Parts: sequence; C-alpha cells; structure tokens
Amino acid sequence: MALWGTIGLGLLFGYIWLTISQNGVLQIPEREPGIMILAADGTALAEQGAFHGDEARLSELPDYVPNALIAIEDHRFRSHFGVDPVGLFRAVYVNYRSGRLVQGGSTLTQQLAKNLFLTPDRTIQRKLQEVVLAVWLETRFSKDEILQLYLNRVYYGAGAVGIEKAAQTYYRKSATELTLTEAATLAGVLKAPTTYNPAKNPEAAAQRARLVIQSMAEAGFITEREALAAIEAPATVKAADYVPATQYIADWVKEQLPDLVKDVGQSIVIETTIDPVLQAQAERSLRKRLNEGGAKLKVSEGAVVVLDGMGAIKAMVGGKSYKRSQFNRVTKARRQPGSAFKPFVYLAAVEQGYGPDSVEVDEPVRIGDWQPENYRQKYMGPVTLERALALSLNTVAAKLAQQVGPEAIISVARRLGITSPLGKDLSIALGTSEVTLLELTAAFVPFANDGYPVVPFAITRISARDGTVLYQRAGDGFAQAVSAFDLAAMNRMMRAVVTGGTAKRVQFGQTEIAGKTGTSQDYRDAWFIGYSADLIAGVWVGNDDNSPTQKVTGGSIPAAVWKDVMEPAHQGLSPRPLPGGGFEDWDGATTISQIDPGQSGTGFTGGSESSGGLFDGIGELFTGKPAAQKKPAQNPKETAFERMKRAKNDR
Repeated sequence: MALWGTIGLGLLFGYIWLTISQNGVLQIPEREPGIMILAADGTALAEQGAFHGDEARLSELPDYVPNALIAIEDHRFRSHFGVDPVGLFRAVYVNYRSGRLVQGGSTLTQQLAKNLFLTPDRTIQRKLQEVVLAVWLETRFSKDEILQLYLNRVYYGAGAVGIEKAAQTYYRKSATELTLTEAATLAGVLKAPTTYNPAKNPEAAAQRARLVIQSMAEAGFITEREALAAIEAPATVKAADYVPATQYIADWVKEQLPDLVKDVGQSIVIETTIDPVLQAQAERSLRKRLNEGGAKLKVSEGAVVVLDGMGAIKAMVGGKSYKRSQFNRVTKARRQPGSAFKPFVYLAAVEQGYGPDSVEVDEPVRIGDWQPENYRQKYMGPVTLERALALSLNTVAAKLAQQVGPEAIISVARRLGITSPLGKDLSIALGTSEVTLLELTAAFVPFANDGYPVVPFAITRISARDGTVLYQRAGDGFAQAVSAFDLAAMNRMMRAVVTGGTAKRVQFGQTEIAGKTGTSQDYRDAWFIGYSADLIAGVWVGNDDNSPTQKVTGGSIPAAVWKDVMEPAHQGLSPRPLPGGGFEDWDGATTISQIDPGQSGTGFTGGSESSGGLFDGIGELFTGKPAAQKKPAQNPKETAFERMKRAKNDR
C-alpha cells in the first residue's frame, strides 16, 4: 500500500505539473515595470509599480516583521516542505463537513504560488496546482527567499502591494522602521485587507493585531512582557485621506507615454518641467480659496496651470481633491471661457487696423436676433478699445466681431493655439465656444514671449533604468505669429485689465502684469488668464455639473488664486517689461463704424442668448475723453505675416 500510494502520488504530481507547465513556471515572474516621475529639480513627483524591484530586503527588516507574518499565517513555515499536512487535512475535514470549499489550509508558500502563477478560482484542480507549485518553490528557494518574495508581492489594501509600500501608506515610514505593533497590524491586514484596514477600520485592525501579537508570544517569537507592552501601545495610523495633486500630472504624463516610447520593457525615469514649490503653492491656494468661499458662493471645483514662455508646464492642479475626483479639469474639461476669449477678438481687430485708442460707442445693440448685453445693462457711451477690454464690455466686443468677422477671430485663435471646435457665429466674441484651461492658457503665451505660439509640454526626457535615453525633447517651436506692433497694442490693452479693469486685485510689486478675466453665462464658469514676461498662469473655477455659481466672476476667486501662485513665483526675479512696442509712431484719428442698433441681415441666427454676466462685475462709468487713433492704412489683401515682415523692415 505504501509503494502503490507513493506511485499514485507521483503520478498525480506529474499529471498536475503537466496541466500547469504550459503557463511557464520556470522562473519567478518579473514585477510590473515601474515608472518614476521627477520634477525639474530632480525630486520625485510620483512613482508607479516596482521601480526599485523588491524594495524590502529580509536582512534589513526587524525580525518581528516576518515573524508576525509566520505566527498568524503559517506558524509551521520553517519546518514544512511547502505543504502543511496537518493544516491540509484539517481544511479537508472542514470542507467535507460543510459540503463546500470554505477553508484552504494554505501555507505561505502555497499563497505565494497562487499569487505568482495562478488565478483565484476556488476549485480542487487549482488547489492541487497550488500544492505542486509550492513544492517546486521550496526546491528552488530558501525559506528566507520565499519570505522575501511573499512580503514584497502580497496585497495590504489601500492600493499597497508589498510591505514597503504598506509601511509608507499607513505609517509614513520605511518597513525597516516599523514597530512591533505596526508589524503585527500589517500582518493582520492580510486575512482581509478591507475588513482589517487600519485607516478605515481601526478597531477591527487593533483586535486583529492583538491576536497576531498573542500568536507571536505563543510561537516563542516574543516574550509575554514584550507582547503585553505591544498590546498596550497601539499603532497610530498616519495615512491621510489625501493624494497630492501631482497625481494629475502623473496621469497626464502616462497618457502620453505610448506616443513617446513604443516599448517599455523595464522601469523608466520620466523627467519633467514641474516646479515642485510652485506646484505645492498652486494646490494649496486652490484648496484654501475653495474651502473658504466655495460653499457660500456655490462653487465646488477649480483648476490651475502655470507655463513659462516656452510652453513648459511648471504647475498643474486638475481639481480640488485628486482623492475625490481623478478628472483633470486642466486638460479634459471643456468649458465656456466667456470674456477670457475676447483677446482673440481684439487681436483680429488690431490686425485689421484698430488700436487701443480707437473709439466705439458702448450702447444697447441688436445684430439680427442677437442682443448682447453688458453686466446690469449699464452702458458707457464712447469708449476706447483699451477701456472696453479692461471693463469687458460685451457690446463693443460684439461690434468688433461683426467688423472683422468670425472667420478672422477663429483664424487668430487657431494661430495662437486654440484647438477645440469653435462656433462660426458672432457669439464667439463672448466666449460661447468651449475650450480647456490648458489650451486657453497656452494661447496667451504668445502675448508674453514676443508672439511665438507654443505646444504645452511637461516631459523633457525619458530614460530606462539602465540609463538608456528613450526620448529627448527637441525643437525650437513655431514661427512668430503676432508682430511686435500688434503685440504692443494687445499688451497695452490687457495691462489695463489689471491696472484699472476687472483684475485689479492681481497686482503685486513692480512686476508688469497683463491678462483677461472671463465669466460665462449665468456665472457657470469664472476664469483669469494672466501673465508676466516670465510666467503665464490660468485659473478656472466652477461646478462639474455646470450648475451656476453665486455670481462668481473671474476677478474674484480665480484672480485671488492667480495672485497667490504668481506673487511668490516672481520673488527673486528682476521685473521685466512685457514685449511689444511702436505706439509712439502712430498718427491720425478715426472711429470704428457704428452699428445701427436695428441692423439685420448679418447672417447670425444664434437666437436671443444674452451675456448673462460677461461684464465681470464692473459698475463704474467712464467719462474721460477718448483719443481716437488708428494705425496707418494697410493693404486689405496683405496677410498678417506680410505685415509683420513689412513692419520689421520699416523699423
């Protein structure tokens, strides 16, 4: 019977082995390649996967870390050959009595075999495969090697795989620094990571930890005095219900990987342009401002992005809390920009001969069926374009749009970097076409960098773990898209937004600042896109469900966040003037043709949509005498690039 029993077991072992050999169990599977994302100063922004391989080394861990695991999961681990006959027969008996598979009787080695090679199916065949693979592991590796593999591959809940990640997640320390109680708590988590999660269920986790400590004392791993001291000093979880906003950047960066690196077979390092100090300040300010006034003003979300003149992203905050929402409102949320879109209207007008001192009458206007209105239906009479943009007058923007045409506005917006679909009716002048915060902010960069469009980017280099460079950013960007002459006009007008218009609160020090506020219909969106000669930043606040806020304008929370971020960012920088020049050469005087309030036949059939608050909250009336000036006459067939070339030659 012994002989035939041995032969039978051998044949069964061989059969089971043949059923799994095709799955490739000749070596331990590699962990998923890791990704390390670095800030511009070389510090780590985010990490994914096993970048450092098996982080925890058994020889570096306190003895009670593996012993806690052995005591509660497999106290005969050091003596069995991968399978514990006593535990196995007990499991068979319990399962027989219950009539179903309720207990596994698995050793640590069996659990490791299951995690490495098998599916979680609870079947007899899978259990037999687990036994065979456990015996195979015991022949290939020492007990300490098996323990180390297990500790680094097991799931501890809360997204933590491996003892090192678990120690960082729950206690904000390395696994080498764990106390006895902390080690017992983590060992207790393994039975049911959700039930015994010390952050979510501290009482259940503490009771389980006491059981682990008692088991350690019974197994002789610790003394009764040590057990009592550990029980009386419960572990304090330091995990926070918080994930830094850098995770928005990490997600965006990883989305781009397939286009930059075709085959990632090993861990990689991604170097980025992110300034960690600026990033932290942007996240802190957005969260603070929304927490302070969000409930009262009925605004729940926001986003911030900061770029330099080359288009490099220095900070990106995609929402108030990554933990609560992983949706990146910088790159994915398309919202109506409101008056923040007006610079493209004004640039189209400037390119057709208008200037900051050109005059238009601010008055009630009807264009076909459309009646754009100012905030509170107040009108100022004759105003310069500089004043009209500073105070975000909708009637003037509508008149300009009719003068230059939607096609010219779309052309300017595309040239500067707007890629979202744009409407082709005159309401485009008031920002009714949806855009993302990233593209709108990037489209303002040419106003700060001498007129050169950019493609926003964060990745500068990608390297394999062995140092091989897989991707290196290169290229000088696009040709100049805005002439110095036109740039001077735009920067003069957008400086007025800050010095005497809707964004006066963003000023600081001697830094020359320009920008534009925006508020969409019914106060659903509030924006401020502002810039200096060094940095360009955009801020949006609103609600994900597109519900109206309590009259939040671009000059309120967005402007406050913008200043919070940009003022410290400019500390230590020498103030530089914004680019552009040439207004001292202008002569002559004219006014824009006044539109008949009853004029029709414009081709616009967009209905009766009103501005709904696009005026950005300005109530004071302007009574100064306008100086109506205009650039020298231009050839109407001459393109913008031809004008730029001619302007350079003239100078």
